[in-house]
Amino acid sequence: MFDAKIFGTRLRALRRAKDISQGKLGQLLGVTATQIGDMEHGKTTTSMSRLYQLAQYFEVSSDYLLGLTDDPAPR
Repeated sequence: MFDAKIFGTRLRALRRAKDISQGKLGQLLGVTATQIGDMEHGKTTTSMSRLYQLAQYFEVSSDYLLGLTDDPAPR
């Protein structure tokens, strides 16, 4: 089952590791910094197209972002 908190925790960790602000990531995705913060806190999720963009930007699998695997490497 999907856990928004796992998604948010992983998103936050990846964003911080890449040293990008919520505002800058929001600009890349076409959303606000508040929406990024809400995703990171598990309050909301994102669309499939944005999930794809996140996986591409952070060079991880969507399965990793969704908490379906602990292996971040894309296949």
